[in-house]
Formats: sequence, C-alpha cells, structure tokens
Amino acid sequence: MQTAILYILVSVFFSTVGQLLLKGGMNKLGSVTLSLNGLIPTLWRMAVNPGVFFGLALYLVGTIFWLAALSRVDLSYAYPFASLSYVVMLLASWMMFDEKITLARIAGTIFICIGVLVIYRS
Repeated sequence: MQTAILYILVSVFFSTVGQLLLKGGMNKLGSVTLSLNGLIPTLWRMAVNPGVFFGLALYLVGTIFWLAALSRVDLSYAYPFASLSYVVMLLASWMMFDEKITLARIAGTIFICIGVLVIYRS
C-alpha cells in the first residue's frame, strides 16, 4: 500500500510540473483556435515549443507512475489522491502565473484535502 501511495504522489508531482510547463508553453504561443485548415500548423507550433514538449514528456512520466499505482490499489482509492494536484496547482499558478486565488478556490481546495484524508484513512 505504501508503495502505491508513493507512486501516486510521484505521479501527482510529475503531472503537476508537466501541466505548469504546458501552461507556460501555451502562454508563449498565445491563444489557439482549432480549425480544420490550421490544425497541422497549430499542432506543429505546439510540438516544437519546449514548454509544451517537455510538459507532455513529464506528464507521460506521471502517467507511468499512475499506472504502476493502479496495478496495486483500487481505482476508487487511488483516484482521489490525484486531486492533490489541485492543491499544488492552486499555489503554483498563483506563484508562477500571477493567477488570482479566491476564497471559493481556497475553500474548495480545503474540501479536497479533507476528502483525500478521509479516503486515506478508510
């Protein structure tokens, strides 16, 4: 069980860092519109963007750890732990991207933490 939790936490870490890199990369690309005519050039711009490329790579690493965790525990036990990324993301997006943190977001994050704690103890 402890190995599975370690895998889950490593997965959350890599997935979160991957998401932050993806956001940084997309901020540099600017607003993207998906259309049939411009799909290939848009995908190419994303693929050659270092933030997007490395963000996807780290997200893939996180997915591998997630799969290892799923091989050890029930999905209904593991999945709520994935929501810990919301906690990290709330703080990281505020620090890195100067995003606003509202009281509602803080309250929701606290509820998530309480829910994970309840599931961990079950």
